[in-house]
Amino acid sequence: MLHIEKLNHYYGESHTLWDVDLAVPKGRCTCLMGRNGVGKTTLLNCIMGLLPARSGHIRLDQTEISRQAADRRASLGVGYVPQGRQIFPLLTVEENLSIGLTTGRQKIKKIPDLVFDLFPVLRQMLGRLGGDLSGGQQQQLAIGRALVLQPSLLILDEPTEGIQPNIVQEIGAIVRRLCAELGITVLLVEQKLGFTRAVADRFAIMDRGRVVVTEEIAQLDERMIQQYLTV
Repeated sequence: MLHIEKLNHYYGESHTLWDVDLAVPKGRCTCLMGRNGVGKTTLLNCIMGLLPARSGHIRLDQTEISRQAADRRASLGVGYVPQGRQIFPLLTVEENLSIGLTTGRQKIKKIPDLVFDLFPVLRQMLGRLGGDLSGGQQQQLAIGRALVLQPSLLILDEPTEGIQPNIVQEIGAIVRRLCAELGITVLLVEQKLGFTRAVADRFAIMDRGRVVVTEEIAQLDERMIQQYLTV
């Protein structure tokens, strides 16, 4: 589904991503892990076209997207939920969701029923301002907004950050359902090991701008945790 090869990125003269290789298999959930500051969000922003890669390749299926504009990547089927959610606080829930109607792979005229099947609370709050929602509800809105695009690849940057435990469990179940029932490919950045073990099929660990380990989730052991994840 998503193939990244020899990807390099710089902030000015600072080399931040070093020959990153990463494969995200179709219909599975891959978790990108690592300590703060190792390049996880930078890599996601390069995938989305929000930051330019200096060199390397990003392929979605067989399509090279590394030089595509960010809105073009969305229209090719990439949905993105950034860290901190970034919903529009002064727009209603319905207006937030409707933003994706004309930018997805298919130009649709109404919010897909799937969004409300997954997040029933959003149907009840269509007229409420996004900024009046709780943190968990805003995260549900952010994911719903990405799903309006009808993505084949959904990218989530720390979806459990600052979210109450019951909503965390709901988000985990929804991610599993998206993969298992709908065949959507998920790439997520996550710090919570319990959530990662429950949701992910595979993991990749970054360290100092490089991907240093890629394995099935069952192979995530205490040695890796101590070496790359503990603070």
